[in-house]
Amino acid sequence: MKAAIVQGAGKAPVYGDFEDPAPVSGENRITVTAAAISQNVKSRASGRHYASTDRFPFVVGIDGVGRLDDGRRVYFVLPRAPFGSMAERTVAPIVHCLQMPDELDDATAAAIANPGMSSWAALSERARFKPGEAVLINGATGTAGRLAVQIARYRGARKVIATGRNVDVLRQLEALGADVTIPLVDDAAALEASFKEQFAQGVDVIIDYLWGKSAQQLLIAAAKAGADAVPIRFVQIGSASGQEITFPGAVLRASAIELMGSGIGSISLDRLVAAIRELLQATVSGGFRIAFKPVPLEDFESAWSQDDSACRTVFTLGRRGA
Repeated sequence: MKAAIVQGAGKAPVYGDFEDPAPVSGENRITVTAAAISQNVKSRASGRHYASTDRFPFVVGIDGVGRLDDGRRVYFVLPRAPFGSMAERTVAPIVHCLQMPDELDDATAAAIANPGMSSWAALSERARFKPGEAVLINGATGTAGRLAVQIARYRGARKVIATGRNVDVLRQLEALGADVTIPLVDDAAALEASFKEQFAQGVDVIIDYLWGKSAQQLLIAAAKAGADAVPIRFVQIGSASGQEITFPGAVLRASAIELMGSGIGSISLDRLVAAIRELLQATVSGGFRIAFKPVPLEDFESAWSQDDSACRTVFTLGRRGA
């Protein structure tokens, strides 16, 4: 079968031929119709992800949409290695396959599931979000961040605050549900003042896609907002701006900040799958929007190198994501 394949450590994935998978007990065979590039997929393919394999070759992709042998349409996640989602066929545990809502097309589901799950699970499983709380999304101008704005609003946030460097995209977020937008400017004093203004008015949950300098400034500003401030649950999801930060221990001692992460390891796999199920159902009723570009799998190599965070790339196969 045709697939996107990583042949060895440090090698870019290529389009080629791979062995056809055969399901074992407890698995479904899936004829793939759509699979999207995500930061998780890229880091696993490059070997930088903590869950990257040292077994080669392997097929790229951790989730997608397809059809079972009996014709049922499903979203699936974490196929059995060395098989991945960017192939004509794959195999995945039955419990990792979710029946798709009839109203949701394959390509949209493939585009939205992974980035949408990041904030959906963070709010539900880690922050224990309640309607009426205020949510600040740090790094809201990427695809996952834009979805997080919509999801927070859909789930009943009384106020959604969005940060990011791209001023043009920040303006667009107002139409998606952001009440306040904060540009991540280089002027540290001005940025701290903007953060402290929001903390003074009350922020309950921070969803962080950036880490790095802006996360450090957020934590320090939250601590400076005062001991009487509402306790803040800071949920760390991504590290687009840096892998490490440094801040005084007093930030945690002198504040009610709860610092936690969200992802595989901090949330059980069955709960992540449940979060995706809820997200896919909500995508229909909530009308969540995501920018994506459908690309035939045979054009994998050029599309892989050109992918960016502004618009998701969804590889389509067979029925072209119908």
